[in-house]
Amino acid sequence: MLNDYKVGKLMDQQLLKELREKFSFLSFDPDYGERLFFDNSGGSLRLKEAIKVKEKIDLLPDCPERYHQRATDLNDMMDKCKNDVLSVMFGAESGSLITDLTASQAMFKMVSTIIENVEGTNAVTTNIEHPSAYDSLEFYCQKNNKEFRVAQANVNTGFVDPEAIADKIDENTILLSVIASSNISGNIMDLEGMIKAARKKKPDLYIIVDAVQHMPHGTLHVEKLGIDGANFAPYKFMASRGIGFAYVSDRLSKLPHQKLIAKDDREWELGSPTPSLFASMSAVIDYVCWLGSYDSIGEMSRREQYLKGMKKIVLHERALLHRLLEGSDKIEGLRYMENVKVFADDPDLTKRDLIVAMGIQGIEDEQLRKDYQDRGITVYERVNTSVYSKRILEAIGLTGAIRVSPFHCHTEEDIDQFLCVTKELSETKRMSKLIN
Repeated sequence: MLNDYKVGKLMDQQLLKELREKFSFLSFDPDYGERLFFDNSGGSLRLKEAIKVKEKIDLLPDCPERYHQRATDLNDMMDKCKNDVLSVMFGAESGSLITDLTASQAMFKMVSTIIENVEGTNAVTTNIEHPSAYDSLEFYCQKNNKEFRVAQANVNTGFVDPEAIADKIDENTILLSVIASSNISGNIMDLEGMIKAARKKKPDLYIIVDAVQHMPHGTLHVEKLGIDGANFAPYKFMASRGIGFAYVSDRLSKLPHQKLIAKDDREWELGSPTPSLFASMSAVIDYVCWLGSYDSIGEMSRREQYLKGMKKIVLHERALLHRLLEGSDKIEGLRYMENVKVFADDPDLTKRDLIVAMGIQGIEDEQLRKDYQDRGITVYERVNTSVYSKRILEAIGLTGAIRVSPFHCHTEEDIDQFLCVTKELSETKRMSKLIN
């Protein structure tokens, strides 16, 4: 069991077969043919049911803000999703839900509410944050004449040390904003250590977490961590584009924020919601709970089912990550291939989501992405000419990398296919060097 924890455990083959049938276009693009989709950090493979239920509800003309039966059904559907996100996903017994067009907009909403209404002179983030978190904090600090402080990641490990956070915080710090896991390296930050170090300096500090990258691969118990906000994006978690979710604590909701004046402080929504997007996310949570209950005996709460389902996902993805890095008796892993470099490569896989930043010496990242594409594999290049990547890459000493992000519906065979293509590309580059 201990070894399973360290290197992961593949799902039962029958379960894996069943769950793979629940995904759309798992191994091919409907217009371009067979392909291996290893860009799930940019927008994951879609759960069929999450899209089917969205389409079914979108076809209905009814408005949820009415009193007939269909309107009641739509409201019940949204209430189910709100409860699913708050209590089942985040483990929260209190707090509220923010929805917006994107998780980035939800982040801006949380940051603005805190910076504009809490006394203090500065706010803190890190240099490996997604631009929506980093820029929102910088924007509202500038707007409100607050000092914008940035803790530096450890350039050798890719992690942000709790001490680096604590060094930036004092009694006048308003807000700490940190990412749960890196969207380039997959490194899972020590949130518990960061928060403990931060609250030692200022016990009532507001803390929010960008959980967009992490939630499809792990869990976050917001009340145990003691944070005030956390966002995530359904489209990176098997569901639909067009909505972002965020948990906010009750004390954050008590701060002045945009809402209809007559409504309760815990209300953040404005205008008519889109019930189908709520139903789409609930379908994803239903799926994770199905995974959790697949081989279980006895009664479990929905939260317990979700946690058990996510544990299966975590262990399966960790096993895939181990094979990707270490290889097998069929083919060597990325760590051992000539000319291949794995960046921010922490040996402890329990500290990593299923994301790898890598490159092949002598091949530019954009060209390498095209080379993979030509061989039927979709990956993504993160380069320092991109506003989304520059600061984060340079924070860990890079100018570019190929981001490889499989998903839990992938198999050992998928990993081996990627490794075989990578070996071919690395050896082709080596041969061209010898010829020249």
